[in-house]
Amino acid sequence: MSIQNEYLNGLMERVMKRDPGESEYHQAVREVLSSLAPVVNARPELIREGVMDCLVEPERTIKFRVPWEDDEGNIHVNRGYRIQFNSAIGPYKGGLRFHPSVNESIIKFLGFEQTFKNSLTGLPIGGGKGGSDFDPHGKSDAEVMRFCQSFMNELFKYIGPDTDVPAGDIGVGAREIGYLFGQYKRLRNEFTGVLTGKGLTYGGSLARKEATGYGLCYFTDNMLKNAGKGFEGATVVISGSGNVATYACEKATQLGGKVVAMSDSNGYIYDKDGINLELVKQIKEVERARIKVYVDRKPGAEYHEGCVNIWNVPCGIALPCATQNELPLEGAKALIRNSCFAVAEGANMPSTPEAMDAFQESGVLFAPAKASNAGGVAVSALEMSQNSMRFSWTFQEVDDRLKTIMADLYRNASAAAAQFGLAGNLVAGANIAGFLKVADSMLAYGLV
Repeated sequence: MSIQNEYLNGLMERVMKRDPGESEYHQAVREVLSSLAPVVNARPELIREGVMDCLVEPERTIKFRVPWEDDEGNIHVNRGYRIQFNSAIGPYKGGLRFHPSVNESIIKFLGFEQTFKNSLTGLPIGGGKGGSDFDPHGKSDAEVMRFCQSFMNELFKYIGPDTDVPAGDIGVGAREIGYLFGQYKRLRNEFTGVLTGKGLTYGGSLARKEATGYGLCYFTDNMLKNAGKGFEGATVVISGSGNVATYACEKATQLGGKVVAMSDSNGYIYDKDGINLELVKQIKEVERARIKVYVDRKPGAEYHEGCVNIWNVPCGIALPCATQNELPLEGAKALIRNSCFAVAEGANMPSTPEAMDAFQESGVLFAPAKASNAGGVAVSALEMSQNSMRFSWTFQEVDDRLKTIMADLYRNASAAAAQFGLAGNLVAGANIAGFLKVADSMLAYGLV
């Protein structure tokens, strides 16, 4: 992805020099800046007033140690992070990720992306992200509880319902959110909407666990319909088998698609008759087992080692929902070769830059993550609203709001692309639409 502006090129060089080795963050910044040349050309005040330079630097970076005790009495120390990236349009909002791969670069890229994603929802929320290199897999409930309590012992100083409202992400589900919220409540002696993704008995929102996967399909459906296509009768491949992938599978099926493949970090399953989602939920959500167990219980299904090879499965629609950079150029070429006509990102930055270029050059409909997976944070913001009102909406009310948000988001991204001479380029459209709201707010505050 080339940056067609001398100033923006220089800014990219400064980011790489100031933050060496942060490849994920560099990738995210380059992807955004590559879309903004027509905007800064038309609005030089964005450079003159320092907006662009401030935009690539987090407002606050918090890094701390997290000591915890395992069930045998051994002490372990992990690193914790919270990067409060941009609060121009509202309190910081973004998930916590517990995974061995977590480092400062990954949290920065996620916080940077979150800023624009949250802006695109049309809701008043800024961008932030956090997490730890702690791995909850294989840990007992008591070990996870002790880790979460230690993590919150430091994090609570920096968050609040009007300051920073974390949510879940990879490795942080209902169990972890419960432990985190419980410790926050003890430390602060208050019951507030400081975390989202909470259980329904203590302030959570209906449709929250479904939101990212459902929202992905709602956005994709709008993109498809605008091109005279749809889910009906289409074969769908979905990477991942976590929360996003599970509910993307559910909604894609409801919209008439046939999902034939899902994966986890070890490999993928292929079921020509269509994935049995209830079986996947039993394996992944209840038993917490590997997805390969599926083929032992579903006659005719196949398991293949190597999750990246899922993109060799012929399909019309591909929904990458696992993790960043999971869809390389080779996978993109395989999808194009097999007549895939639409790719929509459910994970954060799952397609490599080379894969994104290949999709756009070949005419494949492409929905970037900051637009297509914004449903989760949108419903998190709706949970914040319900917490503030001490009120709860029905599943249908939340789902209807989500559907409207994703339709509006598609229209706004599409319109922004067209406005700057890039019609049909949703990557550029999402970047521009998300950026302009944040930039205009930063300008309004004076020296940013």
